[in-house]
Amino acid sequence: MEERLDTHMKFKSGLGLWIFIFASTVLLFTSSTASAVEVTSNKSLLDLYQEGGPIMHLIALCSVAVMALGTYCFLMFRKAKLMPPLVVNHLNGLMGQRDLQSAYDYCAANPCLLTTILSGALMKANFERDMYNKTSMENSIADDCFREETKMMVVVNYMNTFAVLAPMIGLLGTVAGMITSFSALTAGKAEATDLAKGIGEALIATGGGLLLAIPSMFLYFFFRGLLTSNMADLHKTLSHTLDLFTGEAHSHPPIKH
Repeated sequence: MEERLDTHMKFKSGLGLWIFIFASTVLLFTSSTASAVEVTSNKSLLDLYQEGGPIMHLIALCSVAVMALGTYCFLMFRKAKLMPPLVVNHLNGLMGQRDLQSAYDYCAANPCLLTTILSGALMKANFERDMYNKTSMENSIADDCFREETKMMVVVNYMNTFAVLAPMIGLLGTVAGMITSFSALTAGKAEATDLAKGIGEALIATGGGLLLAIPSMFLYFFFRGLLTSNMADLHKTLSHTLDLFTGEAHSHPPIKH
């Protein structure tokens, strides 16, 4: 127990360190960018957004989508959401007593990922077979865990999609800005002010795409690791529950005489 607590504390401290580093990097980049903008001009962020051209609207929509996905993953992929501790403790007690009907009814009354997977395994329990048909129950748990993790990874992979598409969207804005500049040259407008609009649009669109891609990639790797870790703990918890049912494990450590 102490070892698991120590590992959990190390994970939380390491996670906090990475979040602090990421936040510090974003703040430094934002402050340096704002300082550069303040030195060169008095334009606001809204002015820069408007100068980025129509492609900035698409980048803004993608940013909202990434924020929505990140919020959803944070709320739904937490360990307390996947397997609430109170539910785990109550089910362990029922399974230790081999009260399958009460355990199944409790799973139906408390829906979560753990109870959904366990209820499917309970359907395969058989008191007349060796180890209560534990092998079939374990296979059911393994299959359901893999299936549910695959479904949840689809949501996480969307953030990776935005991380890959964001620089391409910015590049599209870059091309549009360069076309504007070359159109001015073609029309015989060779003044710097005539070319500045297209060049500014190209650079701002490129920067907007990168500002979307960097946090999207970070969130993708973060939630992918979080989901993998929590699903591994979920599978371990379900395996322990089956061990309690078959008598291969005890709710409390054995007393030494």
